[in-house]
Amino acid sequence: MTSRVALLLVAAVCIGFAAAEKEVDSCKDSENKWVKDDQSCSKDAATSKSRFVDQLQSKMQRAQALRDEDKLYRYKGVLYPAVMCPEEHLRALEHLQARHNDILLVAYPKCGFNWIFGVVEKMVAATTGADTPSKMPPLMEFFGPELLKVVGQSPSPRVLGTHLHPDNIPPSFYTSKAKILVMFRNPKDTLVSMYHFSKNNPVVPSVKSWESFYGQFMTGDVPWGSYFEHALAWEQRLSSPNVMVVTYEELQQDLERGVREMSQFFGFRLTEDQLKNISEQSTFSAMKDNSMETHGNVAHVIFRKGEVGDWRSHFTAEQSTEMDRVFNKHLTGTRLGDQLNYQLHCQ
Repeated sequence: MTSRVALLLVAAVCIGFAAAEKEVDSCKDSENKWVKDDQSCSKDAATSKSRFVDQLQSKMQRAQALRDEDKLYRYKGVLYPAVMCPEEHLRALEHLQARHNDILLVAYPKCGFNWIFGVVEKMVAATTGADTPSKMPPLMEFFGPELLKVVGQSPSPRVLGTHLHPDNIPPSFYTSKAKILVMFRNPKDTLVSMYHFSKNNPVVPSVKSWESFYGQFMTGDVPWGSYFEHALAWEQRLSSPNVMVVTYEELQQDLERGVREMSQFFGFRLTEDQLKNISEQSTFSAMKDNSMETHGNVAHVIFRKGEVGDWRSHFTAEQSTEMDRVFNKHLTGTRLGDQLNYQLHCQ
């Protein structure tokens, strides 16, 4: 991996893949001076962009210098990437005050967060009339104290996102009646996607082999912790009228229906034409066709296959059987387990 692509990966994790390429490449002119974008950004904004890239470069240098064993740390029992969300960030995040009209998007890593974030951004734009995507970094665990002040001053509706374990999400999101949309994916395809994303990613420990990564995933020794602990924790919150779960597989099967149900959950008043247009623009094939424009040189990392069932080309029979046993132990008979339709997608 070149240093530039590695930097883009870090940028993508921080601000979302759609903005990373433009932030790293397009903000400087040939004389290395910050230039105005199409919306005539101010001098202060340009200065912020310069500081942003400097911070990314610093994080890259730190990540490359760290030993694998120092790239993750535990916070309240869950592993997190030390470079991207240090303990200072998570402690500051505990005091974030949610609003009743906030939208919080939650997904365990590689369960479709970037997909659902793009869909909801389109829905918000159609509702509010905004024609530009948010510049807000989608994952709030990467904010830090300084950016949290900006979040506090941002206009509503705020669209925020996280991979955090539900017990580590700021309590105000549960008490404020903010809408929380949770995205899940079957664990076998989640593992495969996480394996490919983690390879050569400088901010997480190096991947030695498929077999070793499989073992780490099954024990929960991966960034953001155990898939099954996340699932069980959300299972306990499904009775809340402010929590909705959608699955990757459901959206693959009938995206327009999913968009309509999410719109109703958020209380958006979208026309049938708007719902159809958002759905057509948000299919995997549509996003992949447009990925070089939206995601630049990391498009191939994000839009790999988008298939349900790719796990079959990676799992051994023994690994598949072990995953079946663990799923049956934790999630069979639960509401979330039923919604994941494990027997159809994983056996």
